[in-house]
Amino acid sequence: MKAFRLLEQLEQMGITTITGVPDSTLKQFCDGIQTYKGNLRHYVTVNEGAAVGMAIGSYLATSRPACVYMQNSGIGNAVNPLASLANRDVYGIPMLFIVGWRGEPGIKDEPQHVFQGKITCELFDTLSVPYRVIDKGTTDTELDEILAEAEGTLKQGDQFAVIVKKGTFDKAESFVWENGSSMIREEVLGHILQNLPGDAVVVSTTGKISRELYEQSEKIYGNHDNIFMTVGGMGHASMIALGIAENKRDKKIVCVDGDGAALMHMGALPFIASQQPENFYHIVINNQAHESVGAMPTGCQGTDFAQVARAAGYREAKRLETMEEVKRIGQWIGEKTGPVFWEIPVALDARADLGRPKESARENKEGFMRAIQ
Repeated sequence: MKAFRLLEQLEQMGITTITGVPDSTLKQFCDGIQTYKGNLRHYVTVNEGAAVGMAIGSYLATSRPACVYMQNSGIGNAVNPLASLANRDVYGIPMLFIVGWRGEPGIKDEPQHVFQGKITCELFDTLSVPYRVIDKGTTDTELDEILAEAEGTLKQGDQFAVIVKKGTFDKAESFVWENGSSMIREEVLGHILQNLPGDAVVVSTTGKISRELYEQSEKIYGNHDNIFMTVGGMGHASMIALGIAENKRDKKIVCVDGDGAALMHMGALPFIASQQPENFYHIVINNQAHESVGAMPTGCQGTDFAQVARAAGYREAKRLETMEEVKRIGQWIGEKTGPVFWEIPVALDARADLGRPKESARENKEGFMRAIQ
């Protein structure tokens, strides 16, 4: 199935706004949005709930339903505005969901997707959102029938979901985007680990940051017991780190975050600052993109994270532009009183042969808990 054909059909349904958060299962669809020549207005939002909110506003302004795309892990973020605003028992706002199905039962996937994959269809049943599943075997005629059903549902003021299996869309030329930064993230992470004080432990965000930290810690330490890798729950690493910091005052807690993750739940920043945890150090690795799910730009390029953290109330916040500054992070963690925030701009340049953790998520949890006792 060609992504462009689906986009053309969305436009024929009267949809003019498409908004959401990128997903690797939908990579060809997301790439197609970036190069599509039609009249769809596209917005990458900070989280899936925000995308639902924007879809509601778009409908109120135009009387046209919007399309919201996401990975199935994002359904949780979308539930509140969907159930408390869009549902027919409240305002009755039509919208079409395009949902990438990670963790499909019977298909090997990463641990954070397994349970979510099992309950994806059940969640839409619970939300009273009718859905259809498409895959690489779905014919053009079958897709036409599904979208005709969706259009009829939208006209009644309800929502409809198209759940997309892995491999549904034909491979096409990837959308290529560069952010202008030159520092390599994996090198940055290696220097951070090399220079950490002995009483420091790390909480890392989901995606390639955790995968690179895993490989670098194996190389530097021979293990990774002092790193808790949040394989899922995008945007929650900083609050996990705060929970540890508040209960382990004898440890220095270093949260290694990503820009997309920090944007997803940015309300964590003022809350962390309000607690003034003296042993908390927050690093945001900023490549201005959702690299782990296809490298689509975040939609918030130009955000000065250090300035945001400073305004939120962090004791100190700075953007580090050189590797020499990065190499001093370990020293600063030993010297400075938290909460301290560092933003580090990096290139989009992950290794093609980047590995994945060999241990299970549960084994990582248990090793980390032993390490911080």
